[in-house]
Amino acid sequence: MGRSPDELAVLAAEAERCRACDLWERATQTVFGAGPATARIVLVGEQPGDAEDRAGAPFVGPAGRVLDEALADAHIERGDVYVTNAVKHFKWEPRGKRRIHQRPNRTEIVACRRWLEAELDVLPAKAVVVALGATAGQALFGPSFRVGAARGRELHLDGRPAVGTIHPSAVLRAEAEERAELYDGLVADLGRAARLAG
Repeated sequence: MGRSPDELAVLAAEAERCRACDLWERATQTVFGAGPATARIVLVGEQPGDAEDRAGAPFVGPAGRVLDEALADAHIERGDVYVTNAVKHFKWEPRGKRRIHQRPNRTEIVACRRWLEAELDVLPAKAVVVALGATAGQALFGPSFRVGAARGRELHLDGRPAVGTIHPSAVLRAEAEERAELYDGLVADLGRAARLAG
């Protein structure tokens, strides 16, 4: 549809008050999506990390830096894409003085799905959706989604073209010998999304 950017701001304000699951209790704030309402590519990650929870913006931490580099290498401007997460609050456990990411469970993903669907309703109907990792893919396509099986395949989400790929954090977690291969695959998948977006 690609309506007014004001609609995204209204949704973000509404999401601030969301109590559909318990994650809001320990999170610093809701981290809603960011980017233009006219975006032709929508990147969907798992959930905010520690840096995102503190900053209130998606993909601004270490995984965000990997994503920025991959977008640049795929000749995509970060400012031209809409970036969001399947879950809008940071789920974590303490480890010393650090807050360590915990994967959201199915109940939390389902509770947050209304916000993701609302974002997609505002964004252009033909925008290419990129699922970054298994949690995002399962939130979008259901619990049977697997990144390995989805990569390179032609996917569709409610009439939209879609691409499945790894989460940028997978590059950070990989052993040194795997890192370049994973990163190159991420760049290739983003490039395919760009081609689908025209």
